[in-house]
Amino acid sequence: ILLFLGNLPQMKKIFRKFPFDIIDAHFVYPDGFAAILFGKIFKKPVIISARGSDINQYITFPLIKKLIKYTLNNATTIISVCQSLKNEMIQIGIPDKKIHVIPKGVDIHRFSLKDRVICRKRLHIRGKENAILSVGGLIERKGFHILIDAMKSISKENSNAHLYIIGEGPLRKELENRIMQHSLEKRVTLVGPIKNEELVNWYNSADVFCLASCREGWANVIMEALACGCPAIATNVYGAPEIITEEFLGRLVERTPDAFAKAINDFLAKSKNNRNRIRGHVFSRDWDVVAREVDNVFLSVVN
Repeated sequence: ILLFLGNLPQMKKIFRKFPFDIIDAHFVYPDGFAAILFGKIFKKPVIISARGSDINQYITFPLIKKLIKYTLNNATTIISVCQSLKNEMIQIGIPDKKIHVIPKGVDIHRFSLKDRVICRKRLHIRGKENAILSVGGLIERKGFHILIDAMKSISKENSNAHLYIIGEGPLRKELENRIMQHSLEKRVTLVGPIKNEELVNWYNSADVFCLASCREGWANVIMEALACGCPAIATNVYGAPEIITEEFLGRLVERTPDAFAKAINDFLAKSKNNRNRIRGHVFSRDWDVVAREVDNVFLSVVN
């Protein structure tokens, strides 16, 4: 409500100069809730995009769940980034026909196949090293502690395995302590934050990408890894099984150190993967395709 009231004067000012036809809100709550109130004031249709935590986490809070249901029921149209989120919205009573599934895309120009040898030299990764990569904010939900624990058994079978974790966050100190407790200082590196445009070197250098999240909508990092030809191992939740649909792309596993360790060891024991084939799986899902699909929804609402 405060989000709505605080922005109402600015919205009126915008509307005088630009009498918009649609209000497009990303994230169901609180943004979408405020957008519904704006829609009633300006008498305009509201399109709301559900992206992940706004559905798979927030509906566990009784009061917020009521506001989420109000928001979704009053939206003209809803966009979901994956089928699993759509299913959850249907379960709380939102009509199926009201929800359009439009998965996220990937920048196929930024994330592309590069010379692996050059990328590894640039990052000082040894030629024989089996590089395991994970990217995200250092928070519990991303599950980096699970990957660190998995490295205990991985390192027993693979003396060349090394885990690189890219990102920053409040759990950094805790993860550093965990690495020391397991004596994995030479096996795990907390790289820190890396600019998005520089991640391409890491994806091309990695033998396998891992995401141990407990929940995600449609994970950008999986799409980025696949676009660079890097296979992905991910927790079997929400959008992940809608991305990793073939065995050559990676594995879907339970959120345990043993499950990740086994899948990673299996991949590292194999011959090198067909990176061109992996990239081909997401090549047609660039942002231009996504934009056209969103535009079609906009046009259907206006018409």
